[in-house]
Amino acid sequence: MQPPVILVIPAWDEAESIGAVLSEVPPELVGEVVVAVGILADPAAAVAAAHGARIIAQSRPGYGAACWQGAREAAALGAEIVVFLDGDYADPPMELAQVMGPVLADEADLVLGCRDVSDHPDALPLHSRLGNSLVLTALRVLLGGSRFCDLPSFKAIRVEALEALEMREMTLGWTVEMVVKAARADLRIVQVPINYRPRLAGRSKVSGTVCGSLRAAWTLVTCAARYAHWTPPSVRTAEAV
Repeated sequence: MQPPVILVIPAWDEAESIGAVLSEVPPELVGEVVVAVGILADPAAAVAAAHGARIIAQSRPGYGAACWQGAREAAALGAEIVVFLDGDYADPPMELAQVMGPVLADEADLVLGCRDVSDHPDALPLHSRLGNSLVLTALRVLLGGSRFCDLPSFKAIRVEALEALEMREMTLGWTVEMVVKAARADLRIVQVPINYRPRLAGRSKVSGTVCGSLRAAWTLVTCAARYAHWTPPSVRTAEAV
């Protein structure tokens, strides 16, 4: 029997796209979908509710806050695996099986759905790719050669593993913190390609401008440095004995 899986989607100001995203979620793969919005008055909340999603309002702002609060809700609902993807339509829900697969097969604790833009080269602007490369290079240096191909929004992780990572970043540094700490904790990390596509409407809040991408890259690099020497709870306990 498949362990309980819940999908978490941050969807701040994504009313024009969240309906299309939810329409593509394979219902047989997830027990429930949790959509996190900034405030319940966000039009995205009504659209998501109409598609059968469970709506939660963030108690504090930030991408990481949305993911963390969604993960807490998923755990309370009995999830053993939580999957994250964005509500802008760029992450294709039909690839959930590919992202979840290694966790379900007990081959991974964390799966990163790395963005493949071969079919849609314009889905990820050049300045965003350059910023991403900068952060990935920093990770390689800080983590002693660990090679990651992306820092994606589309990812799956065991709830137990996520709780052990002691997540703190409530802003866009959430994914970097997760990847750095997962590597430090020797979690089994698998990277799979997903067919990234253009967002359905609007402009990215992070990579929509050159300045925004540069600021994001700097934030992510400093975030990686901050957690590069983090010690997993299991190691701290062993050292204390």
